[in-house]
Amino acid sequence: MVEPAEQLFEVRGLRVVYRRPGAKPLEAVKGVDFTLAEGETLGIVGESGSGKSTIAKTLLLLQPFSGGVALFRGRNIAAFTAAERRQYRRDVQMVFQDAVGSLNPRMTIRQALNEILKKSLGGVRGRQSPRSLSQTPESLLSLVGLSKAVLDQYPRELSGGQCQRASFARALTVNPKVLVADEPVSALDVSVQARILNLMRDLRRELGLAILLIAHDLSVVRNVCDRVCVMHQGLFEDTGPAEEVFDHPQSDYTKNLLAAVPDVRRSLAARTPQ
Repeated sequence: MVEPAEQLFEVRGLRVVYRRPGAKPLEAVKGVDFTLAEGETLGIVGESGSGKSTIAKTLLLLQPFSGGVALFRGRNIAAFTAAERRQYRRDVQMVFQDAVGSLNPRMTIRQALNEILKKSLGGVRGRQSPRSLSQTPESLLSLVGLSKAVLDQYPRELSGGQCQRASFARALTVNPKVLVADEPVSALDVSVQARILNLMRDLRRELGLAILLIAHDLSVVRNVCDRVCVMHQGLFEDTGPAEEVFDHPQSDYTKNLLAAVPDVRRSLAARTPQ
């Protein structure tokens, strides 16, 4: 009998309101519910401005939420103590859209990884898994499919795909339970996108990671996610298993999004020289 996966995130009624002096409050997230289990990949997909990246920032404690509750392993993340918050930041890691910009331009990849490894192991060795204790810059790059030659290069010397793989390696230094990937392939060529998506599948399978994937590309979400939430103007229009949402959409918004995909591809094909 297969044991049920541990529930990592349980989010109920999450609301986020941006308040700026002299401006009308903007409700970016209007009350959404979702869960994320160990080893699962959940996709939140929608147009720019729909609120999907705001959800990611809120879960990473980069943006306060205005209502609702977000539980991690049954604990309210808004009520964490300082020590709990430090551990939470290790358990939940972010991979950014701008891979080049998220890496320190003054550090080689080796220096960047070593810096985090030293801080990760300093004083908390008893809480590390055997895998994290044996991690080295070389082993981390091997996990993400990069050669050792990359270690002594600076971000500016690498391709976009290599920088994104290095970003995944950096996130893995602290042995996280969850990766939050915010548009991780949108800035990459299509062929490179496929390799990064395959990497995400491999990391999930080999390390048991849960992944929250934020994207605007429907095909990206369909190919890698177990479940999907389609977001529009701060609300979820459709939620459920990926195949069910894409094959049997319930909302007009999701239907229109799916109907637009072939039109976009035909338009691009018509403009591409043969």
